[in-house]
Amino acid sequence: MGDFLNITLLAFLGSVAGLIGGAVLLFKEGWSRKLSNLALPLATGVLLAVSFLDLLPEAVEEVGTGAFSIVLGVFILLFLIERFLFHLHHHSAQDEVEPKTTIPLVIFGDTIHNFLDGVAIAAAFMVSPPLGLTVALATFLHETPHEIADFGILLSAGFKPSKAFLTNFYSALATFPGAFLTYFFSQKIEGSIGVLLSVAAGLFLYVASTDFLPETKMESEKSSIKNVSFLILGVILVILIGVLLPHSE
Repeated sequence: MGDFLNITLLAFLGSVAGLIGGAVLLFKEGWSRKLSNLALPLATGVLLAVSFLDLLPEAVEEVGTGAFSIVLGVFILLFLIERFLFHLHHHSAQDEVEPKTTIPLVIFGDTIHNFLDGVAIAAAFMVSPPLGLTVALATFLHETPHEIADFGILLSAGFKPSKAFLTNFYSALATFPGAFLTYFFSQKIEGSIGVLLSVAAGLFLYVASTDFLPETKMESEKSSIKNVSFLILGVILVILIGVLLPHSE
């Protein structure tokens, strides 16, 4: 029961806490813009480091080199989903507003993304509690600018602030069934943890490389230096967490 409670708390950290942060900062437009500008490169470094230094090595240890095929498959699948169905992620509060007819697809895509975040958090925790904390932190960092952008899209589409908050709140709750199902089924299906870690690595690599990295390319030299610095800081942060909280049970 202790593991279940810890996974619940980490799912809250990764999803609902990021949602609340995004909601509060959205109504302080200057703050939200500054937060997004800082959080994007920081989250990029964290996601890349978590994927390459933590999730992938653990996945390979569990299922062997087949983990790389799963990561590649997830990466391509997510690309096809976003290309032909709906967006799984929004990274800028100034994104072009979607037509009202596509808003349900935006919400559905966000819900699927949040569900996969829950899978990633729980799978990482089942391998090592410190790794679960690291993945939850990575989720929090990339969900905060994401939620700011989502609020902006919904408000621009005519949603009242309260309705926009509830819509994103219900979407964020999908993190919990993702985490809970992973927790229960991982105990019953042998070898499932390695597959789920591979899926998580594919998800994080996709978000970092297709959504966040392009946004960190700024025209001014000063902005570029800042973005690179925060990206490296994100990598260092993950390394420090690994040193202070070794990923071993």
